[in-house]
Amino acid sequence: MNLTGTPISELEIDTALVFNLLKEQHPDLSHLPIQLFDTGWDNAIFRLGDCLCVRLPRRKVAATLIENEQTWLPIIADRLTITVSTPCRVGNPTSNYPWRWSILPWLTGLTAEREKPNLNQAKLFALFLRSLHLPAPINAPSNLVRGVPLEQRRLVIEKRMQRLESKTNLITKTIKNIWNEALNTPIDLEVKWLHGDLHPGNILVKNGVIVGIIDWGDITSGDVATDLAAIWMLFPDRDARQKAIAEYSISRQTLQRAKGWAIYFAITLLDVGLIDNPRQAIIGERTLRCVAEDETDNPTINV
Repeated sequence: MNLTGTPISELEIDTALVFNLLKEQHPDLSHLPIQLFDTGWDNAIFRLGDCLCVRLPRRKVAATLIENEQTWLPIIADRLTITVSTPCRVGNPTSNYPWRWSILPWLTGLTAEREKPNLNQAKLFALFLRSLHLPAPINAPSNLVRGVPLEQRRLVIEKRMQRLESKTNLITKTIKNIWNEALNTPIDLEVKWLHGDLHPGNILVKNGVIVGIIDWGDITSGDVATDLAAIWMLFPDRDARQKAIAEYSISRQTLQRAKGWAIYFAITLLDVGLIDNPRQAIIGERTLRCVAEDETDNPTINV
Protein backbone atom coordinates (compact mmCIF):
# COMPACT_ATOMS: atom_id res chain seq x y z
CA MET A 1 0.00 0.00 0.00
CA ASN A 2 1.28 3.43 -0.99
CA LEU A 3 1.58 5.45 2.22
CA THR A 4 1.73 8.75 0.35
CA GLY A 5 -1.54 8.58 -1.55
CA THR A 6 -3.55 6.52 -4.01
CA PRO A 7 -1.35 3.82 -5.58
CA ILE A 8 0.08 4.78 -8.95
CA SER A 9 -0.90 2.72 -11.99
CA GLU A 10 1.90 0.44 -13.14
CA LEU A 11 0.93 0.77 -16.81
CA GLU A 12 -1.12 3.00 -19.06
CA ILE A 13 -4.71 1.87 -19.50
CA ASP A 14 -6.81 3.86 -21.96
CA THR A 15 -9.77 3.40 -24.30
CA ALA A 16 -7.49 2.35 -27.15
CA LEU A 17 -6.15 -0.55 -25.08
CA VAL A 18 -9.65 -1.61 -24.07
CA PHE A 19 -10.83 -1.48 -27.69
CA ASN A 20 -7.91 -3.64 -28.85
CA LEU A 21 -8.50 -6.18 -26.09
CA LEU A 22 -12.17 -6.40 -26.98
CA LYS A 23 -11.51 -6.64 -30.71
CA GLU A 24 -9.09 -9.51 -30.16
CA GLN A 25 -10.97 -11.49 -27.50
CA HIS A 26 -14.62 -10.35 -27.56
CA PRO A 27 -15.14 -8.91 -31.05
CA ASP A 28 -18.92 -9.01 -30.77
CA LEU A 29 -18.66 -6.25 -28.15
CA SER A 30 -15.96 -4.13 -29.77
CA HIS A 31 -18.47 -1.91 -31.59
CA LEU A 32 -19.87 -0.58 -28.29
CA PRO A 33 -18.80 2.88 -27.11
CA ILE A 34 -16.03 2.85 -24.48
CA GLN A 35 -15.63 5.56 -21.87
CA LEU A 36 -13.37 5.77 -18.82
CA PHE A 37 -15.61 5.83 -15.77
CA ASP A 38 -13.29 5.72 -12.76
CA THR A 39 -9.95 4.53 -11.42
CA GLY A 40 -9.68 2.98 -7.99
CA TRP A 41 -6.73 1.77 -5.96
CA ASP A 42 -6.59 -1.49 -7.89
CA ASN A 43 -8.61 -1.25 -11.10
CA ALA A 44 -9.59 1.01 -13.96
CA ILE A 45 -13.29 0.88 -14.88
CA PHE A 46 -14.60 1.66 -18.35
CA ARG A 47 -18.25 1.95 -19.31
CA LEU A 48 -19.00 -0.32 -22.27
CA GLY A 49 -22.21 0.64 -24.02
CA ASP A 50 -25.28 1.03 -21.81
CA CYS A 51 -25.30 -2.33 -20.03
CA LEU A 52 -21.69 -3.41 -19.45
CA CYS A 53 -18.40 -2.28 -17.99
CA VAL A 54 -14.79 -3.44 -18.25
CA ARG A 55 -12.56 -3.77 -15.19
CA LEU A 56 -8.80 -4.02 -15.62
CA PRO A 57 -6.16 -4.29 -12.89
CA ARG A 58 -3.87 -1.24 -12.88
CA ARG A 59 -1.13 -2.85 -10.78
CA LYS A 60 0.27 -6.35 -10.35
CA VAL A 61 -1.06 -6.91 -6.84
CA ALA A 62 -4.61 -6.49 -8.16
CA ALA A 63 -4.22 -9.18 -10.80
CA THR A 64 -4.67 -11.98 -8.26
CA LEU A 65 -7.65 -10.17 -6.74
CA ILE A 66 -9.55 -10.01 -10.00
CA GLU A 67 -8.88 -13.71 -10.59
CA ASN A 68 -10.36 -14.46 -7.15
CA GLU A 69 -13.45 -12.45 -8.08
CA GLN A 70 -13.79 -14.28 -11.39
CA THR A 71 -13.44 -17.68 -9.72
CA TRP A 72 -15.42 -17.33 -6.52
CA LEU A 73 -18.09 -14.65 -6.86
CA PRO A 74 -20.20 -16.70 -9.34
CA ILE A 75 -20.27 -19.52 -6.78
CA ILE A 76 -21.85 -17.46 -4.00
CA ALA A 77 -23.73 -14.78 -5.96
CA ASP A 78 -27.09 -16.56 -6.20
CA ARG A 79 -27.58 -16.72 -2.44
CA LEU A 80 -26.89 -13.02 -1.82
CA THR A 81 -29.88 -10.80 -1.06
CA ILE A 82 -28.52 -7.70 -2.84
CA THR A 83 -27.54 -7.70 -6.51
CA VAL A 84 -23.83 -8.08 -7.25
CA SER A 85 -21.92 -7.46 -10.46
CA THR A 86 -20.67 -10.93 -11.38
CA PRO A 87 -18.19 -11.18 -14.27
CA CYS A 88 -20.03 -12.32 -17.38
CA ARG A 89 -16.91 -12.60 -19.55
CA VAL A 90 -13.22 -12.99 -18.80
CA GLY A 91 -10.32 -11.42 -20.64
CA ASN A 92 -6.88 -12.99 -20.85
CA PRO A 93 -3.39 -11.49 -20.84
CA THR A 94 -1.87 -10.39 -24.16
CA SER A 95 1.44 -8.99 -25.33
CA ASN A 96 0.05 -5.50 -24.62
CA TYR A 97 -1.61 -6.20 -21.29
CA PRO A 98 -0.18 -8.72 -18.80
CA TRP A 99 -3.17 -9.65 -16.59
CA ARG A 100 -6.65 -11.13 -16.70
CA TRP A 101 -9.55 -8.67 -16.84
CA SER A 102 -13.34 -8.77 -16.65
CA ILE A 103 -16.48 -7.68 -18.44
CA LEU A 104 -19.37 -7.20 -16.01
CA PRO A 105 -22.99 -6.03 -16.04
CA TRP A 106 -23.36 -2.31 -15.41
CA LEU A 107 -25.37 -1.69 -12.23
CA THR A 108 -27.24 1.59 -11.98
CA GLY A 109 -27.10 3.73 -8.87
CA LEU A 110 -24.79 6.12 -7.07
CA THR A 111 -22.10 5.11 -4.63
CA ALA A 112 -23.22 5.40 -1.04
CA GLU A 113 -21.01 8.38 -0.18
CA ARG A 114 -22.91 10.30 -2.89
CA GLU A 115 -26.40 9.09 -2.01
CA LYS A 116 -27.09 7.91 1.51
CA PRO A 117 -29.31 4.85 1.98
CA ASN A 118 -32.62 5.31 3.77
CA LEU A 119 -32.86 4.30 7.42
CA ASN A 120 -34.98 1.28 6.49
CA GLN A 121 -32.02 -0.15 4.59
CA ALA A 122 -30.14 -0.95 7.81
CA LYS A 123 -31.99 -4.23 8.41
CA LEU A 124 -31.80 -5.16 4.74
CA PHE A 125 -28.06 -4.56 4.73
CA ALA A 126 -27.68 -6.76 7.81
CA LEU A 127 -29.64 -9.50 6.04
CA PHE A 128 -27.29 -9.19 3.08
CA LEU A 129 -24.31 -9.64 5.38
CA ARG A 130 -25.90 -12.72 6.92
CA SER A 131 -26.51 -14.17 3.44
CA LEU A 132 -22.84 -13.62 2.64
CA HIS A 133 -21.27 -14.67 5.93
CA LEU A 134 -21.52 -18.43 5.62
CA PRO A 135 -18.65 -20.87 6.26
CA ALA A 136 -16.03 -20.73 3.53
CA PRO A 137 -14.34 -23.84 2.09
CA ILE A 138 -10.78 -24.66 3.04
CA ASN A 139 -9.54 -23.61 -0.41
CA ALA A 140 -11.19 -20.18 -0.29
CA PRO A 141 -8.80 -17.33 -1.09
CA SER A 142 -6.86 -15.79 1.76
CA ASN A 143 -6.03 -12.10 2.11
CA LEU A 144 -3.15 -10.66 4.12
CA VAL A 145 -4.98 -7.40 4.90
CA ARG A 146 -8.64 -8.45 5.25
CA GLY A 147 -10.30 -10.84 7.69
CA VAL A 148 -7.11 -11.28 9.69
CA PRO A 149 -6.55 -10.56 13.40
CA LEU A 150 -6.34 -6.78 13.81
CA GLU A 151 -3.01 -7.14 15.59
CA GLN A 152 -1.50 -8.00 12.20
CA ARG A 153 -2.49 -4.53 10.92
CA ARG A 154 -1.60 -2.60 14.06
CA LEU A 155 1.76 -1.14 13.04
CA VAL A 156 0.48 0.14 9.69
CA ILE A 157 -2.60 1.80 11.17
CA GLU A 158 -0.85 3.28 14.18
CA LYS A 159 1.70 4.93 11.88
CA ARG A 160 -1.21 6.46 10.00
CA MET A 161 -2.78 7.55 13.30
CA GLN A 162 0.40 9.36 14.25
CA ARG A 163 0.40 11.26 10.96
CA LEU A 164 -3.26 12.18 11.34
CA GLU A 165 -2.82 13.46 14.89
CA SER A 166 -0.74 16.30 13.47
CA LYS A 167 -3.31 17.08 10.75
CA THR A 168 -6.71 16.61 12.42
CA ASN A 169 -8.44 16.48 15.79
CA LEU A 170 -10.11 13.14 14.98
CA ILE A 171 -7.64 10.78 16.68
CA THR A 172 -9.20 11.22 20.09
CA LYS A 173 -8.72 9.37 23.34
CA THR A 174 -12.04 7.62 22.66
CA ILE A 175 -10.89 6.38 19.25
CA LYS A 176 -7.60 5.13 20.70
CA ASN A 177 -9.42 3.31 23.49
CA ILE A 178 -11.79 1.58 21.06
CA TRP A 179 -8.87 0.60 18.84
CA ASN A 180 -6.87 -0.84 21.72
CA GLU A 181 -9.82 -2.86 23.00
CA ALA A 182 -10.45 -4.23 19.51
CA LEU A 183 -6.81 -5.30 19.28
CA ASN A 184 -7.21 -7.29 22.48
CA THR A 185 -10.54 -8.90 21.57
CA PRO A 186 -10.13 -12.49 20.29
CA ILE A 187 -11.93 -13.79 17.22
CA ASP A 188 -14.90 -15.79 18.52
CA LEU A 189 -16.27 -17.15 15.21
CA GLU A 190 -15.21 -19.59 12.52
CA VAL A 191 -13.89 -18.14 9.28
CA LYS A 192 -16.61 -17.18 6.81
CA TRP A 193 -16.94 -15.62 3.38
CA LEU A 194 -16.23 -11.87 3.28
CA HIS A 195 -16.51 -9.14 0.71
CA GLY A 196 -13.43 -7.61 2.31
CA ASP A 197 -13.80 -4.00 1.11
CA LEU A 198 -17.30 -2.82 1.96
CA HIS A 199 -16.70 0.90 2.04
CA PRO A 200 -19.39 3.25 0.63
CA GLY A 201 -17.64 3.48 -2.73
CA ASN A 202 -18.47 -0.18 -3.31
CA ILE A 203 -22.13 0.07 -2.32
CA LEU A 204 -24.67 1.42 -4.83
CA VAL A 205 -27.82 3.31 -3.82
CA LYS A 206 -30.78 4.39 -5.93
CA ASN A 207 -33.66 6.42 -4.49
CA GLY A 208 -32.44 5.58 -1.00
CA VAL A 209 -32.38 1.81 -1.65
CA ILE A 210 -29.18 -0.25 -1.68
CA VAL A 211 -29.26 -1.79 -5.15
CA GLY A 212 -25.82 -3.26 -5.67
CA ILE A 213 -22.55 -4.38 -4.14
CA ILE A 214 -19.55 -4.04 -6.45
CA ASP A 215 -15.77 -4.65 -6.51
CA TRP A 216 -15.33 -8.15 -5.08
CA GLY A 217 -11.59 -8.30 -5.65
CA ASP A 218 -10.93 -8.66 -1.93
CA ILE A 219 -13.31 -11.62 -1.57
CA THR A 220 -11.79 -13.87 1.06
CA SER A 221 -12.43 -15.99 4.12
CA GLY A 222 -11.86 -14.65 7.61
CA ASP A 223 -13.28 -12.61 10.47
CA VAL A 224 -16.74 -11.23 9.66
CA ALA A 225 -15.93 -8.14 11.75
CA THR A 226 -14.08 -6.84 8.69
CA ASP A 227 -17.34 -6.50 6.74
CA LEU A 228 -19.40 -5.42 9.74
CA ALA A 229 -17.27 -2.26 9.85
CA ALA A 230 -19.43 -1.08 6.93
CA ILE A 231 -22.25 -0.33 9.39
CA TRP A 232 -20.33 2.73 10.67
CA MET A 233 -19.22 3.75 7.18
CA LEU A 234 -22.68 3.45 5.65
CA PHE A 235 -25.18 4.72 8.23
CA PRO A 236 -24.63 8.16 9.81
CA ASP A 237 -27.76 7.70 11.94
CA ARG A 238 -27.17 5.92 15.25
CA ASP A 239 -30.61 4.29 15.27
CA ALA A 240 -29.92 2.76 11.85
CA ARG A 241 -26.62 1.35 13.09
CA GLN A 242 -28.30 -0.15 16.14
CA LYS A 243 -30.96 -1.75 13.95
CA ALA A 244 -28.32 -3.30 11.70
CA ILE A 245 -26.38 -4.63 14.70
CA ALA A 246 -29.54 -6.10 16.24
CA GLU A 247 -30.68 -7.70 12.97
CA TYR A 248 -27.30 -9.33 12.39
CA SER A 249 -27.12 -10.43 16.05
CA ILE A 250 -23.53 -9.47 16.71
CA SER A 251 -21.77 -10.80 19.79
CA ARG A 252 -20.04 -8.29 22.06
CA GLN A 253 -16.61 -9.57 21.02
CA THR A 254 -17.41 -9.34 17.33
CA LEU A 255 -18.91 -5.89 17.88
CA GLN A 256 -15.67 -4.67 19.44
CA ARG A 257 -13.60 -6.04 16.56
CA ALA A 258 -16.03 -4.53 14.04
CA LYS A 259 -15.50 -1.10 15.60
CA GLY A 260 -11.77 -1.71 15.34
CA TRP A 261 -12.10 -2.56 11.66
CA ALA A 262 -14.24 0.55 11.15
CA ILE A 263 -11.37 2.57 12.62
CA TYR A 264 -8.93 0.67 10.38
CA PHE A 265 -10.84 1.62 7.22
CA ALA A 266 -11.52 5.15 8.42
CA ILE A 267 -7.88 5.85 9.24
CA THR A 268 -6.72 4.44 5.90
CA LEU A 269 -9.28 6.40 3.87
CA LEU A 270 -8.63 9.61 5.80
CA ASP A 271 -4.85 9.38 5.64
CA VAL A 272 -4.74 8.72 1.90
CA GLY A 273 -7.73 10.94 1.16
CA LEU A 274 -6.17 14.04 2.70
CA ILE A 275 -3.37 13.69 0.15
CA ASP A 276 -5.26 13.19 -3.10
CA ASN A 277 -8.86 11.98 -2.66
CA PRO A 278 -11.25 14.31 -0.78
CA ARG A 279 -14.18 11.88 -1.15
CA GLN A 280 -12.28 9.19 0.72
CA ALA A 281 -11.20 11.67 3.37
CA ILE A 282 -14.84 12.58 4.03
CA ILE A 283 -15.77 8.88 4.43
CA GLY A 284 -12.91 8.44 6.89
CA GLU A 285 -13.87 11.47 8.96
CA ARG A 286 -17.57 10.54 9.10
CA THR A 287 -16.76 6.96 10.09
CA LEU A 288 -14.56 8.02 12.99
CA ARG A 289 -17.27 10.35 14.23
CA CYS A 290 -19.88 7.56 14.05
CA VAL A 291 -17.68 5.11 15.96
CA ALA A 292 -16.97 7.70 18.65
CA GLU A 293 -20.66 8.63 18.88
CA ASP A 294 -21.68 5.03 19.58
CA GLU A 295 -19.19 4.77 22.39
CA THR A 296 -21.50 6.79 24.64
CA ASP A 297 -23.70 3.68 24.62
CA ASN A 298 -20.85 1.50 25.85
CA PRO A 299 -19.21 3.05 28.91
CA THR A 300 -17.40 -0.17 29.89
CA ILE A 301 -14.31 0.51 27.78
CA ASN A 302 -11.36 1.41 29.97
CA VAL A 303 -8.43 3.67 29.27
